[in-house]
Amino acid sequence: MTKFICETKNLSKKYKDFYALKNVNLTIPKGEIYGLVGENGAGKTTLIRLLTGLNFKSEGEIILFGHNDNLQYERLKIGCTIEMPALYKDMTASQNLEVQRIQRGIPNKSCIADTLELIGLSNAGKKRVANFSLGMKQRLALGVALLGEPEFLILDEPVNGLDPTGIIELRELLKKLVKERETTILISSHILSELHQLATCYGFLHKGELLKQISAEKLNEECKRYICLKTDNIQKTTLILEQKANIKNYSVYPDNSIRIYDCLDNVRMISKLLTDNEIIIDEISVQGEDLETYFENLIGGRKNV
Repeated sequence: MTKFICETKNLSKKYKDFYALKNVNLTIPKGEIYGLVGENGAGKTTLIRLLTGLNFKSEGEIILFGHNDNLQYERLKIGCTIEMPALYKDMTASQNLEVQRIQRGIPNKSCIADTLELIGLSNAGKKRVANFSLGMKQRLALGVALLGEPEFLILDEPVNGLDPTGIIELRELLKKLVKERETTILISSHILSELHQLATCYGFLHKGELLKQISAEKLNEECKRYICLKTDNIQKTTLILEQKANIKNYSVYPDNSIRIYDCLDNVRMISKLLTDNEIIIDEISVQGEDLETYFENLIGGRKNV
């Protein structure tokens, strides 16, 4: 069984003297939702265009489903939306999907109705795409990508134009695809808070370079919010936390700080408890990072490179 659905080795895309991508070594495990993070111009769309065959690489290697030869055949297993795909504005959603079905040679015509139901456009009826909202167009674009039940789904900024309800529905749909169809998904988005609720692993792009790959579990550990506590007596502090506040989920660090992972909303209670027990508090604050802060800190030392 193929461990990685997609790999790149030293993948680069060069325009004259400018590298849009440089020596990118990417690995996307089977059955994962891979969140591609990067600011505008970082190279996210360039990478996606190379993977899907819409642009040619300058250097390096692309491996799809364990193969680096006959990529044209392997790409038949991929469904993708890149920016806003071309839709026939004078046609209905059903007619657009029918055109795509015929072009791809998908024999089962029932996939049209199934896809429309999946993306929530079953009731669009005879409404032309020209009269669709941006969110409806995004749904239809996703439907185009889902025709033929691809093994690898690539989505470039899929939540653009969706209202909060639509974003939640899309999130649940993508999770359902992974669970029920074992679809592997690569999703790029500038809405990092949304990626944080969806992705199971991440890649961080900056100025065409892949700075880091990390699992969601490891990222959550690094970004975990906690109460940072420093006092004049570590042993007595931990004793009081355990015996009088029933706090067990904490760690003591070499700098004599204590990180408390529970009671994040009860800083005042902890402060009063320690003060009442004659412990001097040098520092007490809630710390930790969200995905945006993590990314900013990651690229902080590379902004002038």
